[in-house]
Amino acid sequence: MKSTEELEAINVNSIVDLSLLDPRATLSDIEKICNIAYKNQYYSVCVAPCNVALAKGYILKNFGDAVKVCTVVGFPLGYNTVSTKIQEARQAIQDGADEIEVVINIGRAKNLDFEYVRDELYSIKRIAKKHNVKAIIETCYFDANEIIKLCKTCLSARVDYIQTSTGYGTAGASYETLTIILNETKGKIRVKASGGVGTRKLAVDYANMGVNRIGTSYII
Repeated sequence: MKSTEELEAINVNSIVDLSLLDPRATLSDIEKICNIAYKNQYYSVCVAPCNVALAKGYILKNFGDAVKVCTVVGFPLGYNTVSTKIQEARQAIQDGADEIEVVINIGRAKNLDFEYVRDELYSIKRIAKKHNVKAIIETCYFDANEIIKLCKTCLSARVDYIQTSTGYGTAGASYETLTIILNETKGKIRVKASGGVGTRKLAVDYANMGVNRIGTSYII
């Protein structure tokens, strides 16, 4: 752990993905979060697939490349077919997404079919190429041993990040689950804490643990 002084000095804003995945989001709402992200120097905005082109166009017109655009695939339940997820990812990249967040097939993982999960993620990473792919493993549905196996699976699939949650599950990121993930991965893959990150203090705490990205729908 870093000292209190170092902890307070962490520039958390630079690793924040500001999310707006509400199905009721309007064009005005999308423009608003882009403005907030730019003003607060957040890393990216995470928007629904149908809003990627809108967000990217608005950001490029007004802020250049100062804010990245992220979107979701197989969201929020993860049970889309592999071919559907691949097409979603392809379309998102075509529309201007810089990063893709993929909800894993939770049912297959609960059935201990980690090969299926690995192959699905690898297929998406292969077509995403230079674009970051984050695997949302929805930690609230798994015990510690399953989370460890999912960490190994994500490493094998060569995705760029393991992400805790969609924000739509029964629980989000926690100190406990992040400790499991960080201890297992040991810096071999980046980690995103998302789901329930509603305060700046919590975001700083997670960054201090070694988390590389923070997902939140709050202005922290």
